Amino acid sequence: MPETVELHIDGEDGEDTVTLPTELVEMLREGEESAAEVVGDLAMFGCAQRIHAAVHHSEGDTDDLESVEQLTMDLFEKRFGASYAELTGHQH
Repeated sequence: MPETVELHIDGEDGEDTVTLPTELVEMLREGEESAAEVVGDLAMFGCAQRIHAAVHHSEGDTDDLESVEQLTMDLFEKRFGASYAELTGHQH
């Protein structure tokens, strides 16, 4: 087994590459998930965590971010079949 796995991310405004230890991806894999699906799940969790923190745990006016958070959380629930609060145990 190779020591690392390299994944390519293509987006509308560019592309990137991420290299991770193969064993880490294996550790995080659920069932027959591909490495890309594992990293996609991590990206969704990370983005949901960041927008949640920006809206609920920062000082200042966050009204302009609330619709972004709502859309992110809707997409999160669609992907995982459960809400961010259910999967993290973090509720407000």
